[in-house]
Amino acid sequence: MISTWVSVIVMLVVFVDGARSGNDIQPCARVQTSSSVVLLGSPVTATCVIRNDCSLVIRQAVHIELRLGDRLIPSRHVANESYMVSEAFISSFNHTRALLTCCIQATKSQVVAGVEIRAGYPPEAPQNLSCQTNLTTPNTLTCSWDAGQQETHLLTKYTLHTEIWDSNENHTYELPPGVHCVTILRSDFVLFSEMKIYVKAENDLGEATSAPITLEPISAAKFDPPKILKIQAVPKRFGCLRLSWSLSKHQVWMHYYRLNLEVRLKSVDRSQWSERPILVSRVRQSRPVDHCRLLHGTKYFAQIRVRYQQSPWSEWSSSQSGVTLETAPTGRLDSWMKLSRDHMLKQLNIHLFWKPSKQFRANSQNVSYIVSVQKLPGEKGKVCSTRGNYCTFKVPGRAKKVYLSAVNAAGKSSPTEVRIYQPKARGGLLDVTAVPCDDISLMVQWRSVVTSDLTGYVVEWRPLLKTGLSDILFENVDKNQSSLIITGSFEPYKPYGICVYPRFKDGIGLPQTVNAYLRQKAPSMVPKLQIKKTWKSYIELTWDEIPLEQTNGIIQNYKIFYWVEKGSVHIVTADPEERKVILEDLNTVSLYEAFMMVSTSGGSLNGSTIHFENEPSDAVEIVLIVTASGFGLSLLIIVIILTCFSKHKRLKGHFCPVVPDPANSSIKRWTSESTQDTYPAWDNEEPNPIYLSHLSFLDLPLKLNKVEDDLWVNSAEDTSDLGESICGSPFIPGYCGSNSDSVPYATVIFSGPCSSPPPKDPHVYLRSESTQPLLEAEESFSPKCYQNMSTHGMLREHCFFGSCHDSVPEDEAGPVIVWDDFPFLQALAMNDTQNN
Repeated sequence: MISTWVSVIVMLVVFVDGARSGNDIQPCARVQTSSSVVLLGSPVTATCVIRNDCSLVIRQAVHIELRLGDRLIPSRHVANESYMVSEAFISSFNHTRALLTCCIQATKSQVVAGVEIRAGYPPEAPQNLSCQTNLTTPNTLTCSWDAGQQETHLLTKYTLHTEIWDSNENHTYELPPGVHCVTILRSDFVLFSEMKIYVKAENDLGEATSAPITLEPISAAKFDPPKILKIQAVPKRFGCLRLSWSLSKHQVWMHYYRLNLEVRLKSVDRSQWSERPILVSRVRQSRPVDHCRLLHGTKYFAQIRVRYQQSPWSEWSSSQSGVTLETAPTGRLDSWMKLSRDHMLKQLNIHLFWKPSKQFRANSQNVSYIVSVQKLPGEKGKVCSTRGNYCTFKVPGRAKKVYLSAVNAAGKSSPTEVRIYQPKARGGLLDVTAVPCDDISLMVQWRSVVTSDLTGYVVEWRPLLKTGLSDILFENVDKNQSSLIITGSFEPYKPYGICVYPRFKDGIGLPQTVNAYLRQKAPSMVPKLQIKKTWKSYIELTWDEIPLEQTNGIIQNYKIFYWVEKGSVHIVTADPEERKVILEDLNTVSLYEAFMMVSTSGGSLNGSTIHFENEPSDAVEIVLIVTASGFGLSLLIIVIILTCFSKHKRLKGHFCPVVPDPANSSIKRWTSESTQDTYPAWDNEEPNPIYLSHLSFLDLPLKLNKVEDDLWVNSAEDTSDLGESICGSPFIPGYCGSNSDSVPYATVIFSGPCSSPPPKDPHVYLRSESTQPLLEAEESFSPKCYQNMSTHGMLREHCFFGSCHDSVPEDEAGPVIVWDDFPFLQALAMNDTQNN
């Protein structure tokens, strides 16, 4: 747009100036270049010429400039009597199109002349010229070519030239710019006459011509797909099929000409056509074609295509099928046996599976299979006959092998021996995995424990959503292999169970099983969360298992998202096998929301949201707690009471000691045995205080040794009188002694335990606190002397009442107590013991 306006301005200036000059119609200024179209990147020379009598320069000092677009070009000025000239040199013109202008600088800048320069490349010779004849109505010849890799940036014209040699006819076809294809009508060519064809390209920088081609239009014809009329077996020729065919109705007139034919086949059990079609040369459509070396009794699908000499092949025809002649089956069958033993009936329950091996040929479309316990199959030894790929039967427990044969209308195959291998409770496999290999297959891999009797493996697989035995497939694998690619009609998002069995010389080992998916996606459903248990600060959620047909993959984990209102979201991941989770550290009396997300390797799906609330302990819970506590406390009390009754003697000795009855006491009973009934066994380590009748000795200064104790126990003095005189009063009730009718009369108190050191002050005898009436005056007493314990094991005799026959000096025995001062206690007398 800018260049156009500049050109208009220049033309106006030139026109006005020319008009003013009157007699001279020459322009006022002009720009000259070496060429208006140049090779891109080549140098360009430009000159601006201005006449001296131009009104724009008369009586003015002017300066001439040359501009390429908006860029000023350095120039050299030359002047003479008639003209002013400015010359410029452009070393490399890198624009595909640009405007070169001449300007004068006076009071203002003004464009006085200009020219457009275009640049590009000459055309390349057209490449890949080819022509194809269309034999449908109307007949045409279409030729096409490639313009070349390099863009010319210039307008390039193409013309197609044809020369028919037999008739010396020449034709030229000019094409619009950018068009590289031309269609020649039937009137300009002859089907069976050769012609020369080439293409010429031309622009402002040059021209180029393609390499010519010579062809017969019929040889460039692409026929319509032919038709197979019929396929049938060749009589008395096994493995041969005969095809009858014809061209389409538009080309049926070619039946007199010989054509080339290709045939491709595939058997009914294959999905791919044969890699190399069978070529049949120079055949007429009226003549059928035989194709042999095919499998016997096998159904084949066939397609054909045709061409004339070296013309392009037609498209493949539609498929037609035919069956070769039948013969008896040949080869062996691959088998796989699974068995269990019936110990009650002493029989073997057998599931036998088979499939054709690479060498097996059924040689028929209708094949059945016979399992027999005899090598030659017959009605007597036959245990199974079926048209399927498996059989279930029973054989005696001592059977070692069975025989499998294929049968068709033409005969029987040689029997395949199948040994009965007993299952072994031993493993030989580790780490079985199955991953997708492509869109139709899975790769199974395993590791094995190397043993000398390992002979191979059996890989078994089946769809888990189908339970029929006919869906079980297998493959026998060599012992040196550790992987296998299994191919079948695997469906995406469907589960398949894969088992790998080790095969040993003497049996089949334990299998390793894995589930696999060809492709996985998110599950189709999410189970509903259920509240199983609630506690004060946590809750247990459970859910049902997702049906296998809706998992769409292997469940990797369950995630529970839960949150309190306006609180952060917590996430707990659950074990896929347990299907339960415990949410801990929950706030009581708070409303929670939760939902579950189930994930496989192919995606995840979120379930619906549930609401739950943890409440504090209610009245029923409190009653239960109180009841349980009361029951526990009652049980504790009962145990304590039963323990007291079972240990009543020891408890009685602690809380109510046994006090000997003086009326029944004797010195022989004052032994350690009586004290053992009073004190518990755990207190026998230290000497116990000895109770004499109802006299308690406190402040015992001396410790009894064993000799004195024995003398005390073995004393033969009779104490019955003392006991009767002291304990004979029955007037005080509630006495806790050995005799309920006897009461204490007096107590002699010592100041410390047996282990205390001897006192420095003389002993003091306290008056008895007995409430028993005083003895009558007329009652006579006959006190006797008893032996008291001394400090160092020596026995000293003291008289309780009256004087003692063996008196002790006062300085040794201490002061003598005069009982006359205590008229009420004259019945009692005790000698003091002191340390020697």
